[in-house]
Amino acid sequence: MVVPRILTSLLAAATALTLAAAPTAAQTPDSTALTNACGEQGFDPSVRDPRPPPADPPVVGVPVPYPDFVPVPLPDPAPDRTRVPQDPLPDDPCADPCPDLTDPGGEPEAPDATPPGSSGSGSFSLPRIEIQPRPETIPIPVPGGDPGPAPQPAPPPRFGAIEPGPLTPPIGAPRVRQVDLVSQVTGPGSENRTDKRWQVSGTDLGITWESRPGEISVVFGDTFGLDWSPPGANGQDWRSNVLGRSTDTDLSDGLTIDSMVQDSRCHAAEIIASRHIPNWETTTIPTSGFAIGDRQYLSYMSVRRWSVVPGMWYTNYGGIAHSDDDGRTWTKERQAQWDNIFGLGRFQVTAMVPQGDHVYMFGTPNGRMGAVGLARVPVDALLDPGAYQYWVNGSWVPVVEHLATPLVAGAASELSVRYDAVEKQWLMSYLDPMAGRIVLRRSASPQGEWSDGATLVDDDEYPRMYGGFMHPWSTRDTLYFTMSEWDSYNVYLMRAHLE
Repeated sequence: MVVPRILTSLLAAATALTLAAAPTAAQTPDSTALTNACGEQGFDPSVRDPRPPPADPPVVGVPVPYPDFVPVPLPDPAPDRTRVPQDPLPDDPCADPCPDLTDPGGEPEAPDATPPGSSGSGSFSLPRIEIQPRPETIPIPVPGGDPGPAPQPAPPPRFGAIEPGPLTPPIGAPRVRQVDLVSQVTGPGSENRTDKRWQVSGTDLGITWESRPGEISVVFGDTFGLDWSPPGANGQDWRSNVLGRSTDTDLSDGLTIDSMVQDSRCHAAEIIASRHIPNWETTTIPTSGFAIGDRQYLSYMSVRRWSVVPGMWYTNYGGIAHSDDDGRTWTKERQAQWDNIFGLGRFQVTAMVPQGDHVYMFGTPNGRMGAVGLARVPVDALLDPGAYQYWVNGSWVPVVEHLATPLVAGAASELSVRYDAVEKQWLMSYLDPMAGRIVLRRSASPQGEWSDGATLVDDDEYPRMYGGFMHPWSTRDTLYFTMSEWDSYNVYLMRAHLE
C-alpha cells in the first residue's frame, strides 16, 4: 500500500486547500524501541523523508507507456501448497537459524546521502528532461493447463427479509491520554528479526486475531525478502501475504512472533495465491481475520492494479478465504466474492467480526476515498453472499449492497473493528486519509451511533504512517495496535493509554 501523506498532499494541491493537521497524542519514539536485543538498529518511523536530496541538476522524468502483452493462462493454476515445518528457533536470539540463506555476504550498504552528481550546496540548476519508457501490461487470456481444484458449488438462492436495525444511543468518544511506540515488529533491526528467520525484510499491515485460545495469528500484506531496500515496497522475492503466530501475552515490551507458515526452510510462504499480473490481478491483500470453531477465515481484496494517484488502487473483488489446518493452507471461496462492478463495489476492503449469531462485515470501496458501510450474515451462512443483509437507514435489507448507509462521515481506509466483550462495546479504528490520522471510535452496536473520532497517531508525528489494526488482547484502558510506515515499509506495535 502507498503512503497516505503523498495522497493527502496531491489531493490538497489539486483542490488548492490546506488541510489542518489534527492534534496528536503520540510521543517521540524511544530509541530503545528501535534497537533489538542483538544491538541491531531498526527504522525510526518518525523520520521525515530519509531519501537523499535530488540530483543537481534535477531530473524531470517523463513516463512514456508502451504495451506489454502478457498471456494469462485460464483457469487459475492450483495454488502452491508446499509447506515446511519450522525448526525450533535457536536458544540464542541473536543466532541466525539459516545463515547459509539469510547471511549472503553481510548486510546491504546504506544509500549515500549525497549521490554522484549532487553537490549538496543548494545551488539551483535547470531541470534535465529524461524520457522513461514504462511497460503497460495488456493481459491476454489463453487456455491453461492444470485447472486446479473445481470451484465450490453455488449455494441455493436465498430471499432474505427486511428487519429493523435501529441506532443505539451514543456512548461518548474514547479519550486518548498518550500513545507510545512499543517496538518494531518486522524487518531488519526488529526484535523478531524476521529478515533472518523468515526472509521477511519489508512488509506491512500486521492484522491480528485470536486463532485459538492462547494463540494470535498475524497476517501481513505485500512482503519482500533479502533484496528489499528502503524506501517503500520493492524486491524480487515478493509474496502478496504471509502469516505468523504469536503466544505473547505481555505486549508491553513488543509483539513476539513464534513462527511463520513456511514454503521452504526459513522462508515465509504466500498463503493466499495471487497471479501477480498488473491489470489482471496484481496482488491479493488480506484485510481482516477471525476464527469460528476450528476454521479460520480471512477477508481479502484482489487488487487489479495500482492507480497513478499514490495511495489509490482498483480491485477485482473483495472475497473470503478459509483454512482448516491452523492457517497453513487457505482456500479462496469462489462464491463468497463481492465483484467490483463498474468500480462501484461498496464492500471491497472489509473487516469482519463474529458476534453472537451473526458475522458483521464493515466495508469500504477500493482505494482510500470511500465511506464505511455495514452488513451482517448468520454464522451458518457466512460463505453465501445472498444471505447478507445490509444496514440501510435503520433496517437490515437484503441484496442492496450499493445502498448501505455510511456509518460515519468521511472517507476511511484500513478498517479494524473489534467487540470488547468485557465492556460490551464496539471499537473501530481506521486511517482518515484526508486528515492524515488514524482515529478510534466506539459504539454500543455495530450500526451505531458511532462516537466522534479520537486521534491515535497522525502524520505530523509519523509522516508516512498508515494501517492501525487493533490487537484482540487489548484492555479497556490499554489499546495495542499495529501501525505501518511507508518509507521503512515495516510494521510497528503501538500502545494507546485510554481514559
